[in-house]
Amino acid sequence: MSGASCGKDGATTVARPNVGDPDARRLAWVYLSRVVLGPCPALSALIDAVGVLEAARAVRECALPESLRAPTARRRELDLAAQDLETVERLGGRVITPDDPEWPAWRMLGLARLDPGHDREAGAPLVLWVRGTRSALESTDRAVAVVGARCSTGYGSRVTGEIAGDLAAQGWTIVSGAAFGIDSTAHRAALAVAGTTIAVLACGIDRAYPAQHARLLAEIAESGLVVSEYPPGITARKHQFLARNRLIATLAAGVLVVEAGRRSGARNTIKWARRLGRPAMAVPGPVTSAASIGCHRMIRDTEAVLVTGAHDVVDEAGPLRLPVVDAEVADIGPADRLCGVEADVFATLPKRGSSIPLEVAKNCGLPIATVRAALAALELAGLVVVDDSGWRRAPRVG
Repeated sequence: MSGASCGKDGATTVARPNVGDPDARRLAWVYLSRVVLGPCPALSALIDAVGVLEAARAVRECALPESLRAPTARRRELDLAAQDLETVERLGGRVITPDDPEWPAWRMLGLARLDPGHDREAGAPLVLWVRGTRSALESTDRAVAVVGARCSTGYGSRVTGEIAGDLAAQGWTIVSGAAFGIDSTAHRAALAVAGTTIAVLACGIDRAYPAQHARLLAEIAESGLVVSEYPPGITARKHQFLARNRLIATLAAGVLVVEAGRRSGARNTIKWARRLGRPAMAVPGPVTSAASIGCHRMIRDTEAVLVTGAHDVVDEAGPLRLPVVDAEVADIGPADRLCGVEADVFATLPKRGSSIPLEVAKNCGLPIATVRAALAALELAGLVVVDDSGWRRAPRVG
């Protein structure tokens, strides 16, 4: 089979995407995950162009465009895919690939639309390594990220517990990074009300980071999910925390910061939320508190909206706040130019009334993850809107 190849001048030829055996595809995804260890937009683009099996072959043989030679050079000969799958299975975990029904495709859509030239972490993860029995797709359907200072104050811990606990009790999933301070408080608040919480790690899911949170992570895995884009055995490094922050923002409908110092890493998570089009929120603190300087600055600079309780968070991140297209400016033209799954999904939506994603999936015969991704793309194009009754065509659109 011909694939992506690279001559001395860097010219590239591309084969058509392949399908292949599901087990072989899973091994290919896992192999590539370890080769690049994190986001690699150039590799994602190659997979989109030629398929994961052909991309894996091209990486092994170094039949690659120049942009991919350096990122894959160090580990392309290290194929531990079968061993990694055995390791994660022994842990009671699993790997989720874009081929799987529970892949949160509609959440990942925002990352796929970012310009990788602006930030090297802008790409979507190749796979997700997961501990926990809950579906990643369903768990991120209504999710809010809660992050903040590692050295939190009593005020910050109390506010975090109240807001995260109230949100979890209302059925919202709490996403955070399992760090000391605000992160761990948010996780524990969700657990305390028997809610769902997701811990996103900057290392392999077989490692507890920080080590003191091994028991907390085990509790999260029992009722929620522990997630990472890094294979088993990978230790946490500084740049991986920045990549982890984008994944926290990606898996949630909005990001809330409770306490952030002048140089808090939480501001990086807010940056990702804004780039992804997610609501960015911050809780104000006492004006005399150094722990809230970052929150106050984000609010002052309009990087984040001021919120004081769970009701404010739901108001910002809930479906009723999604944009609605004005009937006077909606245009039928774009709908006529749709193709592929987006055209199928749009055609399945009723001309009057609304429909939920599950109904659309059944009617058009597509996986639910594909339908959600298509709906998100149609919304960005102004062709559909969503409210508490479901998805519907935008006013004056075919």
